[in-house]
Amino acid sequence: MNARVSVEIPGWRPVRTGKVRELFDIGSHYVMIATDRISAFDCILPTGIPNKGRALTELSQYWFQRTQSIVENHWVPDVLLPEPFHPYAQQALVCEKLEPIPIECVVRGYLAGSGWKEYQESGAVCGVVLPSGLRQAEKLESPVFTPATKAESGHDENVPFEALTEWISEDLAERIREISIALYKFGAAHAEKAGILLADTKFEFGRRANGDLVLMDEVLTPDSSRFWPKSEYRLGVSPSSFDKQFVRDYLLGLEWDRCPPAPSLPDTVVSETERRYLEALDRLTRPL
Repeated sequence: MNARVSVEIPGWRPVRTGKVRELFDIGSHYVMIATDRISAFDCILPTGIPNKGRALTELSQYWFQRTQSIVENHWVPDVLLPEPFHPYAQQALVCEKLEPIPIECVVRGYLAGSGWKEYQESGAVCGVVLPSGLRQAEKLESPVFTPATKAESGHDENVPFEALTEWISEDLAERIREISIALYKFGAAHAEKAGILLADTKFEFGRRANGDLVLMDEVLTPDSSRFWPKSEYRLGVSPSSFDKQFVRDYLLGLEWDRCPPAPSLPDTVVSETERRYLEALDRLTRPL
């Protein structure tokens, strides 16, 4: 199957195009389509990953169904997908229209990625002071909420929790933190039963016109989460993961300045990345 890096719906144009997703306005709702595009170092690569969009959509549906007791979400499964979108049915979600809250709600259960880098420099992550002497990939005593501003382009910027009150009320910030940590704990417990460690993840929220807080975008997918095979977990190193890190590692070995245009990916990298996304989908959604 070829990767579907672009979305072509005759007679329809997206109201928003992201690095991975296309958003279409169908009147009372949106249709959100996860493409097979993949990005690295803030560049969209010319080579897509087959089945990536399907994996992201099916995983989000799986988690949306199982986390409604924690928080409502924007997926509206009882609204039929309009006929022109049927070729993308496995990659599409019909969603509520919400007012997005421009914050990346990151929860970390292990010390990895930018959190590990910041800890080495300051002993803290987003203003959360952590015990001294922690090692790379070490499990934290309790998950920590480390929000970031949501950038339209470039990198999101980690901010202290207190800074959220520049964008939202203190009560709303507290509720978002509480829900984000509850979602992380739910996902981490489920993933560990499937032999996967949830190192960290991020959530996005929006509000209805009446002020209700609603989970939106994607949830607990390899694009929004750092999933590690439990069997390969080792302290002091960054374990392999079920996400695009395999692509990033390949690109780091090239003489590329990380500026557009990005290089194409060889078939071996594409097939291995596809395998990782599909393995995450299979392991997380199979009956436990």
